[in-house]
Amino acid sequence: MEKEDLKMINMDLEDEMELHGYRLCRWKLALVGFGGLCTGGFLFLLLYWMPEWCVKATCSRTTVREAEVALLQSTDEFKRWFRAKVRIMLAPGKNPYDSMASQTASPQANDDYHAHNQSDSAPQKITRIAENQHVQIRYFTLHSTKYFWNDGIQNFEVLKGLEDLDMTCSSIHSQHSGGQSKDQQEYRRFFFGPNEIDVKVPSLFKLLVKEVLNPFYIFQLFSVILWCTDEYYYYAMTIVVMSFISIVTSLYTIKKQYVMLHDMVATHSTVRVTICRGDNETEEALSTDLVPGDVIVIPSNGTIMPCDAVLICGTCIVNESMLTGESVPVTKMDLPNPQLDKRSGEGDVIYGTESHKRHTLFCGTNVIQTRYYTGEMVKAVVVRTGFSTSKGQLIRSILYPKPTDFKLYRDAYMFLLCLVGVASIVFLYSLVMKVLNQEPVKEIIVKSLDIITITVPPALPAAMTAGIVYAQRRLRKVGIFSISPQRINICGQLNLVCFDKTGTLTEDGLDMWGIQRVEEGRFHLSEEKADEKSLVTTKFVSCMATCHSLTKIEGQLSGDPLDLKMLEATGWILVEATEEETAQQDRIELTYVKPPNQLLPPPVISPEQDMELSELYELSASYMIGIVRQFSFSSALQRMSVVVRQIGERRMDAYMKGAPEVVASLCKKETVPEDFAEVLEDYTKQGFRVIALAHRRLESKLTFHKVQNINRDQIEKNMDFLGLIIMQNKLKTETPGVLEDLRRANIRTVMVTGDNMLTAISVARDCGMIQPQDRVIIADALPPKDGQAAKITWHYADKPSKRSNKPTKLEEMEIIMEDGHCVDEQRPQEHYHFAMGGKSFAVITEHFQDLMQKLVLHGTVFARMAPDQKTQLVETLESVDYFVGMCGDGANDCGALKRAHAGISLSELEASVASPFTSTTPSITCVPNLIREGRAALITSFCVFKFMALYSIIQCLSVALLYSIDSNLGDFQFMFIDIAIILLIVFTMSLNSAWKELVARRPPSGLVSGPLLFSVLTQILICLGFQVVAFLLIQNVDWYLQSDIYNCSAPSHTEISNNTTNNEKNIMNDVNTTLFFVSSFQYLIIAIIFSKGKPFRQPSYKNWPFVLSCLLLVVFLFFIMFFPVSGIYQFLELVCVPLSWRLTILFIVLSNALVSFFTETVVLDVILWKHVFSRDKQGSYDVSPAALTPQEGIDMYSYRCLSRLCCRRRKVPKARYMHLAQELSVDPDWPPKPKSTTEAKATSPSDNCTYQIEAVS
Repeated sequence: MEKEDLKMINMDLEDEMELHGYRLCRWKLALVGFGGLCTGGFLFLLLYWMPEWCVKATCSRTTVREAEVALLQSTDEFKRWFRAKVRIMLAPGKNPYDSMASQTASPQANDDYHAHNQSDSAPQKITRIAENQHVQIRYFTLHSTKYFWNDGIQNFEVLKGLEDLDMTCSSIHSQHSGGQSKDQQEYRRFFFGPNEIDVKVPSLFKLLVKEVLNPFYIFQLFSVILWCTDEYYYYAMTIVVMSFISIVTSLYTIKKQYVMLHDMVATHSTVRVTICRGDNETEEALSTDLVPGDVIVIPSNGTIMPCDAVLICGTCIVNESMLTGESVPVTKMDLPNPQLDKRSGEGDVIYGTESHKRHTLFCGTNVIQTRYYTGEMVKAVVVRTGFSTSKGQLIRSILYPKPTDFKLYRDAYMFLLCLVGVASIVFLYSLVMKVLNQEPVKEIIVKSLDIITITVPPALPAAMTAGIVYAQRRLRKVGIFSISPQRINICGQLNLVCFDKTGTLTEDGLDMWGIQRVEEGRFHLSEEKADEKSLVTTKFVSCMATCHSLTKIEGQLSGDPLDLKMLEATGWILVEATEEETAQQDRIELTYVKPPNQLLPPPVISPEQDMELSELYELSASYMIGIVRQFSFSSALQRMSVVVRQIGERRMDAYMKGAPEVVASLCKKETVPEDFAEVLEDYTKQGFRVIALAHRRLESKLTFHKVQNINRDQIEKNMDFLGLIIMQNKLKTETPGVLEDLRRANIRTVMVTGDNMLTAISVARDCGMIQPQDRVIIADALPPKDGQAAKITWHYADKPSKRSNKPTKLEEMEIIMEDGHCVDEQRPQEHYHFAMGGKSFAVITEHFQDLMQKLVLHGTVFARMAPDQKTQLVETLESVDYFVGMCGDGANDCGALKRAHAGISLSELEASVASPFTSTTPSITCVPNLIREGRAALITSFCVFKFMALYSIIQCLSVALLYSIDSNLGDFQFMFIDIAIILLIVFTMSLNSAWKELVARRPPSGLVSGPLLFSVLTQILICLGFQVVAFLLIQNVDWYLQSDIYNCSAPSHTEISNNTTNNEKNIMNDVNTTLFFVSSFQYLIIAIIFSKGKPFRQPSYKNWPFVLSCLLLVVFLFFIMFFPVSGIYQFLELVCVPLSWRLTILFIVLSNALVSFFTETVVLDVILWKHVFSRDKQGSYDVSPAALTPQEGIDMYSYRCLSRLCCRRRKVPKARYMHLAQELSVDPDWPPKPKSTTEAKATSPSDNCTYQIEAVS
């Protein structure tokens, strides 16, 4: 393979793929066409299912540049193949970001638009471009995304929008704020297409073709043709009807999902917009006409954003619940223009939608209000359109989800292959038997192929999904909805759940606990209220009243709940200018705050004087503070600030609030109390949320206009520390109980929050996530600086409680290894938890990759985490083979919710489309409910799969035995077994609901596990044994094949003989009848013993439809066996055998039931599960035994004996985290010692990416 033939697209992104180039080959196409005709179209179907084979069979390799067909393979663990046709379009130029003037002059210029800066010259209008001026542009479309060939980088790439140009903030203002001509817009539309997120609803015919071409239905079609050839018309027609119903149901469901998604996307997706064309000219157009670079006017009465755009003039109040799940309105400010502030020390920065999201209006979000000044319009530059927008990417993730990677589904395919292997053996056996019996060739082929259709059950897919459908219905009843039902099974394997703190573990709102002011560098005593008359004129209260982003929407205060509580605590009133006043003012003091009259100090007047109402108003107005400019809260900076002016004063003030550590670092040292750290630590240890306030008197030379363009770093420095606001974030009442249930179930819990570290640790202790006697080790990492390597300093948090002398119960949890022994049996168990902040997480992820995996093994608290870091944490946990659940309120957890094996959103808003599960109740009680139902659904899947596998094997054995005497099961016998027994049992045995509590072990994760294989193989041998016994016994009775034995009870000799004359297929005989009854009872026996209850499902006797079905079938079979009814016997093609043989059949059936029951419930569930299979294959947390009872001692001795017999050598753990636990258990330097330091050093000068861990005390 030549190097240039392999390209990578979407590098370092989630959808990274390898790209191979191919050219159509005529002789290969002809050969494939001939092969397809010879195989009756089967070759075409095979190539349809396998894109890689299709491309390689019809094309020859070529360079990617000259490719006619693109073959792509994802680089993730699934290694999926995709095929795309490379198309050619004619356009006036190759670079969408060139102006029309440059394209007219030289259409071939500037191929590499990533290195291209847009020309300042105004685009010229195109009248007509000659045909020879058009250039060919190669592209292909995959997953609603167009990939264009770029000569500059010699690869295909996606055109996202203006971000491709790596524009600076100043260049957006200077080059794009004037708008673009209509011709330029049309030129760009060549590349970006219409601005629409087009979710096409496929026609029923297309859906039908796609559904029918499923391998399962093709196999059914093959089976039906074969059965018709063998004259099994009734059974074949029954299967056709069942398949038709299945296809119609599937089509209806798929069509409904497409329509729902289309309607959700189509709502407000096309609106009328006002586009600026330069020279203050505007025109009305549809939003579908927009392209990157257009300047649009945001209407004052609000709109739904049809694209991603950056604000360049004015401010907007936006509801972003569609993207974030947070319904709190957000204020969007216009993008700062660094060139206007010449004094700013900072250089121009590259614009990015994430880094400048406070200035970006995202597609699909609702603009509630706009504000503009001195007649200016609120304008925004279009950055991204269509599927490139934030909403478009969300819809793409729904339309093209990653396949569910679960061991059960991989094992299911392996199991089917095993069944095919069994079918092949029986196929060869029947083939040999038929040849030896010298049967016709047609008969040999048909009968032999019929074995394959028996061995691979046609109803298997429908049966496997039944349990999931029922579980989904039960989840819906408790308020949990799912957009990915297949993940319900995965929920049964969860062994770690990450929780957001605020709004998830704790209440949404914060309650005001008190304030602690600072004056002259010293703390005052804490005060409960901030609305006292004595405090109304203090800078502290002024800061609380002004430093927020609240606004009024339809007369109601709206904004961040913390800001609302803070303003409410002061008692001050917020006043906003009207829309008319806004248009007349010069962008200044549009929002005021003022104290209520009752809090104002009494005026100094004589007793004889009366205070006029106007004078009272003037007194109130004198304390009015106007907010001149806001610097919005930034999670990266962890602070916000405002510039204000009090009425009647010339100089302005700056107020700031934020994380205490950050605010204190920006204040003058002499204003920060010496005991600041101790006071802060005291509050955070108690679980309070602490916010610090600061103030600065600004210079008189700072005018209103200068303030509007100044950089926030010029304001946020040399501040005076004002004090602390202490907020109380109460735990939800159900939180401790739920976490206790999870801990008892050996499910790890982890807190991932954006809050303060010590506050998070305190909450973790309060809710039981960290036990009182456990140690907490804080990892404080610093990046490389001044030539020094990155390092981690280890701090031990407050010493654990002395209550650890209590008898340990389930708190003593250890990681269990493959052989069942504790990994820490070499030394006393030490319970510790790691905690780290977002900055430390980033440093450790970059410089200590190997150490990060060890840290997450005991990492419990992750504080100050950004949204993308939450996603990285989930990925790290999954990389060490944890099954991870994520529970959050949707505000900033969308990425983690999507990435986790089971993401549970506590938000009912549209952001829930990003999460597989959504709870309508904002409570973490949904987590154990989901896990319980997941375990029940998983066990149901195992039960159904085992039952269906045994059913096919039992039926295959019956048919194989009957083939040896040139007989078979009858048409209606097949129908009775498959419909009356199998389908009825399958759809009722799946109805068992989940067990009422979580137990301390998980179900197996796959079918290829000891217990399941033992269960299936032993039952196969048992059923085979009893069928063979019945088959041999009946051939040795003295009345075998004697005609007079039919003269018994119901069916008369004459009736039977008439049927026998037409019995060309030799269906009606003693062996057939015997094996029919024995096998029918065997289906019911295995259904009953496989339908297990505790500890994951409710007992089967509570599943009354299943019990009733089994009872009716048993009664019916016994009735027709002991009381033959002529009509039934003729219908089922049975013969009447002597009573003595019927009693023998009864004895065989009862013996079969007894042996099967004993093997499954005693040998497997009691003996082997307890001594061999009891260890969790995926690893878990379990109870550490203290002193063994005599019975436990005997069990342990038995276990060791069986372990030596079953596995002489100690196995290496399969799960990565168990392997790490095994390593750490013998590491004397782990966990790190208090106040020690771990440094990262390169192991060799040539390898800068490898680090060696070195501990320094």
